[in-house]
Amino acid sequence: MKKVLLLFLLSFSAISYAQDTIRGTIMNAADDKPIENVHIVNLNQVVGSVSDEKGGFQLQATVNDTLYFSYLGFRSIRVRVTNDWLKYGNVKVKMTEVGFALEEVDVNSIKLTGYLEIDAKNIPIYDNYRYSISGLNKGYEGGDKSPGAVSKTLKSLSNPADLVYNIFGNKPRQMRKLRQMKADDNIRELLRNKFDRETLMAFLQVNRNEIDEILNNCNYSQDFMKTANDLQILDAISNCYEEYKVLQKR
Repeated sequence: MKKVLLLFLLSFSAISYAQDTIRGTIMNAADDKPIENVHIVNLNQVVGSVSDEKGGFQLQATVNDTLYFSYLGFRSIRVRVTNDWLKYGNVKVKMTEVGFALEEVDVNSIKLTGYLEIDAKNIPIYDNYRYSISGLNKGYEGGDKSPGAVSKTLKSLSNPADLVYNIFGNKPRQMRKLRQMKADDNIRELLRNKFDRETLMAFLQVNRNEIDEILNNCNYSQDFMKTANDLQILDAISNCYEEYKVLQKR
């Protein structure tokens, strides 16, 4: 009976520990003013939150979890959760503004004549093609309509040395993170408004080149890789890996 009671208390303690909620206030390092709508994500537990109008936030976390703070125009930072944070409560987190230099952009205007046949020829067309594979829910963007494009897609998926598997095959935790990231509304909203892959790299522990290689190996076009937001990139990587596993089982 004593052993059962001890196990129950240990289990209850572990559950309570896992459900600790931390609180903090996010401020501008330059003037100590609160920053609203900062996205905070727990890289370990894959949950997110957003700061309120007073810069305050609360988030599920445990000791040694890493929190990732991201806000447009400010340098993203990582903060480790400590025993003191859990013990004493609200902690002030200061973020530093960064400067952006706008690059020169060439804008090519399209002059319309009013004649449909002529104007239609002047509209730029992107030759990116998606291929649907029987048995799979999603298609692949080959970016090429040549006869070898479909076989290239199938080859990249069925190749046992597939780059996606090489990168994530020994990191099942990272692949579980992909699913968890897609399920959290705050994280999805953060990724929907970002295009720098920075948050994805922090979560998945891969670099920018590896992300590009994964997408290229899964036959996504250069146009997609350059213009997609981080949420679209997340979905692309996740779908590619899930479909790869389906083909492996078959």
